Amino acid sequence: MSSAVRVFLVDDHEVVRRGLRALLESDPDLEVVGEAGTVAEGLDGIRETGPDVAVLDARLPDGSGIELCREIKSLRPEIRALILTSYDDDVALQSAILAGADGYVLKEIGGSSLISGVRAVADGHSLIDPMVAIRAMERMRESAQRGVEADPSSLTPQQQRILALVGQGLTNREIADELFLSEKTVKNHITHLLARLGVKRRTQAALLAAQMGLRADKD
Repeated sequence: MSSAVRVFLVDDHEVVRRGLRALLESDPDLEVVGEAGTVAEGLDGIRETGPDVAVLDARLPDGSGIELCREIKSLRPEIRALILTSYDDDVALQSAILAGADGYVLKEIGGSSLISGVRAVADGHSLIDPMVAIRAMERMRESAQRGVEADPSSLTPQQQRILALVGQGLTNREIADELFLSEKTVKNHITHLLARLGVKRRTQAALLAAQMGLRADKD
């Protein structure tokens, strides 16, 4: 199990946690290293176990999984965070993105899809429904919480290609392979892209790519 993706579960319903644990551990590549029912317990447990992925319920008795996500990203930014919720809420999705969440899915997701989703998030991909993401991006623009217009013409063709691939959930290494660049060059491009777009998180850049309708076509 040393090579398995290590997962920590935070949900205030014990039956749900047991079901999630059984589901995830049915995959030999996933290992649940701990679980909690509150924000406070979750933060302590995640600090102690250092999982690869934290699966967080959006609503908890002493706060929210989104608040917990923000704390996790502040303390251990390398830990991937997946928000699991019963509510299709644009505002909550927007808040999750701003908190640095790497994924946002509804609890109605199928078991096999959740397993593949956790693995994808662990591999560096984002996991957000494109249509929900576009609605959230529109709300972000309307509320003026970002100070940048989503204008693809302000980016070079290479920047547009890289942003499009970020929007598809590709990792830096996968983008480097796709565009025949070094991984370091891709990392530098993305750092400049985030600064130019006025966002801090890769997931926010992915939302902008969706809004712009960018495609990763080569010249």
